[in-house]
Amino acid sequence: MTATDDEMYAFRHSTAHVLATAVLELFPDAKFGIGPPIQDGFYYDFDLPRTLTDEDLAELETRMRRIVGEDQKFVCTEVTADEALEATAGQPYKKELIELITSGRLDDNLERSEEPITLTLYRNGDFVDLCRGPHVESTGKLVAEGIKLLHVSSAYWRGDEKRPQLQRIYGTAWHTKADLDAHIERLQEARERDHRVIGRKLELYTTSDAVGQGLILWQPKGGLVRYLAERFSLAAHQLNGYEFVNTPHIGRATLWETSGHLDFYKDAMYSPLEIDGDEYYLKPMNCPFHIQIYKTRPRSYRELPLRLAEFGTVYRYERSGTLHGMTRVRGFTQDDAHIFCTPEQLAQEVRNALRFSIYVLREFGLVDITAYLSTRPPQKSIGEDAKWERAQDDLRSALDAEGVAYKVDEGGGAFYGPKIDLKLNDALGREWQLSTVQLDFNLPERFDMHFVGPDGERHRPYMVHRALFGSVERFFAMLVEHYKGAFPLWLAPKQVMLVPITDDQHEYAYAVANRLRAEGMRVDVDGSGQRMNAKIRAAQEDKIPYAFIIGKKEVENATVSVRERLKGDLGPMSVGDFLALTDADRRMGTAVALTPLA
Repeated sequence: MTATDDEMYAFRHSTAHVLATAVLELFPDAKFGIGPPIQDGFYYDFDLPRTLTDEDLAELETRMRRIVGEDQKFVCTEVTADEALEATAGQPYKKELIELITSGRLDDNLERSEEPITLTLYRNGDFVDLCRGPHVESTGKLVAEGIKLLHVSSAYWRGDEKRPQLQRIYGTAWHTKADLDAHIERLQEARERDHRVIGRKLELYTTSDAVGQGLILWQPKGGLVRYLAERFSLAAHQLNGYEFVNTPHIGRATLWETSGHLDFYKDAMYSPLEIDGDEYYLKPMNCPFHIQIYKTRPRSYRELPLRLAEFGTVYRYERSGTLHGMTRVRGFTQDDAHIFCTPEQLAQEVRNALRFSIYVLREFGLVDITAYLSTRPPQKSIGEDAKWERAQDDLRSALDAEGVAYKVDEGGGAFYGPKIDLKLNDALGREWQLSTVQLDFNLPERFDMHFVGPDGERHRPYMVHRALFGSVERFFAMLVEHYKGAFPLWLAPKQVMLVPITDDQHEYAYAVANRLRAEGMRVDVDGSGQRMNAKIRAAQEDKIPYAFIIGKKEVENATVSVRERLKGDLGPMSVGDFLALTDADRRMGTAVALTPLA
């Protein structure tokens, strides 16, 4: 019988407490942070007298299995705040949590509530924790052979780099050893696909402390893949009625006040720059700039829909503990577009944007996509309820009309309107946010936007925010992990490596290379003094789709011996035959128009 999500939550939450019990045995002076269950596992944060080692993890696992065998009861007790403080005496992080709960506040200016509040403590063996639960009945309900401690990392208390740095132990827990083994195998696959590892090995991108955290430096090979992806996207946009613009990286504070970003998004914005007595902010979004382009002159209904697109770099503050490779960064480029249309055009424009988004993702081989309809956030949103309801209905209708199955993400919309999010389910079953189509009925009002209708009167346009890759950096990371760095032929930074066996074949190899370059292929000649097998192995390790082996026989017959990255030896063939063989693969990523343009 398959366990429910709630059952697995309690199962893994209980395992986290077993870990804390073992840590208390090994380090009696340990200070405890938090220990929640997470997807496929759990973690617990500790302030310990020394740095943990792999040997410590092995010892903790042994103790955890013994504690499971002791079948310790999980006993829940309701207590007052003062009783909770007494029970967790000597635990500063628990004390802070108790004060946060009783004050109802999440900052450092804490005031105890005058109203009594009931908290719950859970005890098993000698370990007692401030905890809401739930837990299993006893440690014996866990499975000793299904527990594995994975690794240790550092984590700032409450995610704030100004607070103490704790040691975070990650673990996983399953009902059977077979389930655990399967999970470990998936983790190994994830490590092999990790874009951070592949990116470093293939020299696709890098970061530098001298530049700053969360800021990506694209290396030549990664930059070429990005160029190829953007070139396709540019052509696809132009064929489908978009016009490209470019906008600055900073804007005056008054712009962000009008847009509402300083009211609703300031925590994610960088501190202002003072220039000539005015404050300027690094842009977190491109939309206010596109609105200014729209407003350069009066617009007629005959000009609508107006679709403005941009590869615009934006900057958003992310806490250092949340940064992760290229998937969570502080500076990134969005393939952003904003569609300005009449109310009558809105439904079709949303459908077109949704269809276009799915088309682009599929061209890159990303087909396992889940759509989400994200509704109004319960806090920090603007606009009338009736407009939100109407906009949500418009998005729902577009999904239904396009035959796209979807889930509802309650409260997941932007502060200015609801949206459709397309999330990629990667090769390991993880979900990543990519494309989005968002309705916005607030910014047109805030910026007093108009168009002149057929009646000669001024009317308010509708606005659709739309991104396909989303973040170019995150999209690139998804491509790297999806293909394990072995990009399809049309995206590969180097498509063919020519391997002359001896110096005598160099002249012919360069002649073949020039022939391929004339056909638009990206090729190189390995003219090093290494042996042939080493050259072939180097091409394989660099994930180059094809290697041409050129010896005396190939020169005499005006052929090349072709090796394909996965299929191996394809035998000798002429350059013309090879070009014919790969024609379709080389032409993948050729943009098309999805709907006739008016």
